[in-house]
Amino acid sequence: MIGIAEKIKKARLMKGYTLKEMNQLTGLSVSFLSQVENGSSSLAITSLKKIADALEVSIKFFFDDYEEHSYVTKKEDQSPFKLEKADIEYRRLSGDFPDRKIETILVNMGPNEAHREVFVHPGEELVYILEGVLIVNLDGKEYLLKKGDTMHYPSTIPHFWTNPIDSENRFLSTTTQVFF
Repeated sequence: MIGIAEKIKKARLMKGYTLKEMNQLTGLSVSFLSQVENGSSSLAITSLKKIADALEVSIKFFFDDYEEHSYVTKKEDQSPFKLEKADIEYRRLSGDFPDRKIETILVNMGPNEAHREVFVHPGEELVYILEGVLIVNLDGKEYLLKKGDTMHYPSTIPHFWTNPIDSENRFLSTTTQVFF
């Protein structure tokens, strides 16, 4: 997280933006942006995307070990990362080529873990449960998914995930919004 924080601050300063200007561009509070840059606050993917858009860089700019792999993403190149102070690990699985339309992430959630932020983003999302169970909260309605189940929904509907059991779960999340 510190590496990402440093890159955010460096990119902001290179653009000549103040934290107040970043607030206006992203809708994120000045105090939150300051905490992110100091590495003292967690950062969700959606917030990182807002910052990347404001700085006119790709979200992949913030990850040191990113390499472009065209159509194949080898297992050894699927480095895990965490963006929040939560027991949730992400692995980017998508290929990399111009104008791609989908992003697939392998998600591992720790026991009894939940996303701390409600997501709303353009497009659609599909989750496929590989292990364990997952509750998808879609605009206040909960859907319990088990191994082998899928759920496909407009990602413009407020949503978040919860692992309600005492063991880890694993699932794929595919969105039509490219984050990386």
